[in-house]
Amino acid sequence: MKDESLENSGRRDFFKQSAMAFSGAALLGMVPPGVREAAWAGETQGIEKPNLKFGIIPLTDCAPIVVAAEKGFFKKHGLNVSISKEASWANIRDKVSIGALDGAHMLAGMPIAATLGVGATKKPTITGFAMDLNGNGITVSNALYQRMVEADPEAMKKRPTSAQALKKVIDADKRAGKPPMTFAMVFPVSTHNYEIRYWMASAGIDPDKDVRLIVVPPPQMVANLEAENIVGYCVGEPWNERAVEMGIGRTIITNYEIWNNKLEKVFGVNEDWAEKYPNTHRAAIMALIEAAMWADKPENRMEVVKVISQKSYVNAPEAVVKMSMTGTFKYAKDEAPVSMPDFNVFHRYAANFPWPSQAAWYITQMLRWGQIDAPLDIRKTASSVYRTDIYREAAKALGIAYPTFDWKTEGLHRGPWTLDKANHPIPMGADLFFDGMKFDPSRLIAYLKQTKVKNMRVSLGDLAKLNA
Repeated sequence: MKDESLENSGRRDFFKQSAMAFSGAALLGMVPPGVREAAWAGETQGIEKPNLKFGIIPLTDCAPIVVAAEKGFFKKHGLNVSISKEASWANIRDKVSIGALDGAHMLAGMPIAATLGVGATKKPTITGFAMDLNGNGITVSNALYQRMVEADPEAMKKRPTSAQALKKVIDADKRAGKPPMTFAMVFPVSTHNYEIRYWMASAGIDPDKDVRLIVVPPPQMVANLEAENIVGYCVGEPWNERAVEMGIGRTIITNYEIWNNKLEKVFGVNEDWAEKYPNTHRAAIMALIEAAMWADKPENRMEVVKVISQKSYVNAPEAVVKMSMTGTFKYAKDEAPVSMPDFNVFHRYAANFPWPSQAAWYITQMLRWGQIDAPLDIRKTASSVYRTDIYREAAKALGIAYPTFDWKTEGLHRGPWTLDKANHPIPMGADLFFDGMKFDPSRLIAYLKQTKVKNMRVSLGDLAKLNA
């Protein structure tokens, strides 16, 4: 009964907070129905390419694309969209690059990496729509968890859980002459890679020297943990809760706790595709915004769970998918769920706005970990990939609130606040980093200097010349 009571409490918190966020100008209700219909009718004229194929990875945050297809939002805007479930992020990247997919569910860092040629052939790629905030976690095997508890029981009692105990386990293994432990993340330029590195580095762990980090596609994480090929991983849902439900691992920390309300996935297209089909692109983004709004309403969340759980999408039990999607999160099989109403955010808090400031943060991480080997203008690059102009066009056509500036400092708000630099005020959520850091996009070099663990291939002096 204890678990059920807490779970119900968490869901009430989710419903309450979501309802509060939706009470602002972000809702379509602020625009008279006749005006909305006229705007939509005008925007769906001149669709250059009505038949489209979009790619997804089986994760809960594919929801905006799936909902837009299943609930008729794409059709409403004159599009006939088929969805292709892909096996890996590399598949997504390559198929969008060559035009086998018109657009796709992408990691926030993917369009940046594709544009810069990081880890792949250079192909300018953009996003005009962010799909969600949060949604990931770091899970470790039961055996490693026990070692961490034994190494530093006090640190393991605190939440958010630091990597302090893991550092002690690693140091003990070094003294014993053992090889580095193997952890997994989903892609070299993934949010997950940067999150697990950030978490480890905050405790003085060098993720390039003290552990072995490998790439494993999201649906294969649980099997690899069970087979003891890895001792832990960072992945999106439902693959943390799946390990918890099976009793083979424990989630140590969520990415909501690492950085509250960080942009997670985006809808990416080739830049030349967007230029060739501007009306089609705008219609797709309008449909995705509406789908995200629908998916974020508390009364629709269980239907979202039911839809995305299907074999053709996430292919996971509804009971597992709903664990994080309805306002609660469970860290361990033998623990009660805790309230986490913002674990999955699809629209509120300006979640769909592709902040160039957050793109700049991802570029700093690519620099920090040596993925970029030449100096670049970070802000210029971020603005060329994260296209707020395209988002604003779609938002204006729908009559919804949108930010009127592009560069937001992160790490300032512990709780709810209001974004006034918008066409209508937007209720926002917390944006803290768990280690107390702040990210000011006007002080990028200073931010990089503050990071104690880094393996850069570009000198800060050379970067400073282009980022004054």
